[in-house]
Amino acid sequence: MDAKLTTLLTLAEVGTHTKAAQRLSLTQPAVSQHISRLEAELGVKLFNRVQGRYALTEEGKIVVQYARRVQALEGALRQKLSDRKSNQRRFTIGVTHTTESNILVDVIAQYCNLHDGIKINIISDDINILYAKLKSFVIDLAFVEGRIADPSLSAVLLDTDSLILAVSPQHPFAKRGSISILELQREKLIMRLPDSGTRKLFESHLMSRNLGIEDFNIILEIDNIATIKDLVRKDFGVSILAKSACQNELSKGKLVALPIEDLSMIREINIVYHKDFTQKTFLNDIVRLYYEKAHQLFRTRDLD
Repeated sequence: MDAKLTTLLTLAEVGTHTKAAQRLSLTQPAVSQHISRLEAELGVKLFNRVQGRYALTEEGKIVVQYARRVQALEGALRQKLSDRKSNQRRFTIGVTHTTESNILVDVIAQYCNLHDGIKINIISDDINILYAKLKSFVIDLAFVEGRIADPSLSAVLLDTDSLILAVSPQHPFAKRGSISILELQREKLIMRLPDSGTRKLFESHLMSRNLGIEDFNIILEIDNIATIKDLVRKDFGVSILAKSACQNELSKGKLVALPIEDLSMIREINIVYHKDFTQKTFLNDIVRLYYEKAHQLFRTRDLD
């Protein structure tokens, strides 16, 4: 990676030439020279001096965005070469918080047990951050709900899922076959954060009924799905969750799932990857193991 880009990223992070020089083990004039040469090469101004600190210009923000991609590519290159020397294969997979609760993690662990020399890192994050990491080559694959239209990315449909109302077995709704939207509006809701895929899908379906999230009594907003399920189980409120994220609790009778009348909240679960991704055998093996695991769970529920 060009040393000037490294200097750019460091200065953008720390904000002063003094701190950047200390971080990079350079002199302050060397830091200034790197930035000046980069500005001359690109023909843009990268920083403005604001109250003693260096703030990125709009052009500087664009350059930093691409510099981070270069940095990620270099890191991936070095890791691939290192893995090849040691006869290892390494993949970094991004999963949303919802799919993390799916059978997907079990499938990835099973794949590692079946194949020697495989190392897999799993990163959990919000869907938009995962897409950014995918496009910057920080991760190899992303398992997400739905997908975005992007010509640089490809996707494989892995499964479909639905959103349900999760309630405690002690809740009066637990013995019902379904509930109405009006009844839900009277309940205390424990919801995912506004930027989560689950929340966005719920809100989009509400809009189709001329309703908004402000029409509901949300008492808590939490990012952690396990915490939400625990609070619902203790009957502190009800929640809108992905059915796949509650399978364990549903099968053990710790939660009860109910459909909401006139709200068929179906969504896709996709594997998204960059068009440059070449390990299609790995991708196909994960899909096959997922289908086998899903079929096994389906048969087990039928027997129960």
